[in-house]
Amino acid sequence: MTRLLLAAIAFCLGVASPAAEARFKVMIVTWNGCEEACEGFQAYLREKAVEADFLVRDADRRKERLPGFVAEARAERVDLILTYGTSVTLGIAGRLSDAGKPGFAHDIPKVFMIVADPVGVGLIRGLDAPGRPDLTGTYNRLPEQVNIETLRAYRPGFRRLGLLYHADERNSVLKRDELAALTAPLGFELVARELPLGEDRQPRTEDIGLKLAEMKTAGVDFLYLGSSSFLREHADALTKAANGLGIPVLSPYESLVRDSQALISVAARYAEVGRLAGMQAEKILVGKRKPGDLPVARMSRFAVVINMQVARRLKAFPPLDLLQVAETVN
Repeated sequence: MTRLLLAAIAFCLGVASPAAEARFKVMIVTWNGCEEACEGFQAYLREKAVEADFLVRDADRRKERLPGFVAEARAERVDLILTYGTSVTLGIAGRLSDAGKPGFAHDIPKVFMIVADPVGVGLIRGLDAPGRPDLTGTYNRLPEQVNIETLRAYRPGFRRLGLLYHADERNSVLKRDELAALTAPLGFELVARELPLGEDRQPRTEDIGLKLAEMKTAGVDFLYLGSSSFLREHADALTKAANGLGIPVLSPYESLVRDSQALISVAARYAEVGRLAGMQAEKILVGKRKPGDLPVARMSRFAVVINMQVARRLKAFPPLDLLQVAETVN
């Protein structure tokens, strides 16, 4: 009876009851489907009892779809947009140099995740201070020095690192340049081979084996996947060809070790990256913080995963010291 009376009084006074409070609208834009990070983001907000309706939109690897999502976000008056990956974030948020240009969601708060080099591609000015009011995000890549040290721990005689890159993805080229700058300080040789682009300005899977054969001739000790959504998408073709040539693959994506034939990964768990993005969103939605006032949140924990079936096939067994800190899968 008391609840009914309070509800009636609230109705008469025009005061919304808690159940009638407006829910947040959150658009999630992915590049190739909603996976662990996307799911982790939603799970975090639900666990924190943040009342939100999720509009999940997938670009299906087609950049031309992104302007339509921006228009829909405005029409739906969403409270926040979560973007997955560099291509999606660039298409939704634009670069710093795109400030004020039409076609981007400058007026909507945004959080990005799984962007390899947000500063290098011009999304933000810095990790501590994004330099724009509408955008913040997460950073999940570990320093490349850690990857090199891990490879030396795995194979003390490590000298040459192979890398495939392609010009249609800015991150892929930036990763080549980043690794090239580390060769002298860290004492290794980088054997980088560019995948040519076809008439559609996209790399071709048939060129992967040809470039890997060149790397085999050059005597690479490991192949590093670098930062490439194309190579991640074609992981099975890449890892199968590399293993056939006796070249072990280091992946920044754990899924390539678990679900494909990469030998080792040193990476943040994608579900945890999504939860970290959820923390950023919570500060914006519930805490009423401006995205630009929030530093980019950085992952601090990384997991080493080794595919023992691949290790046996390549006769590249990890040393005991590494096995003590790594997770092994078959």
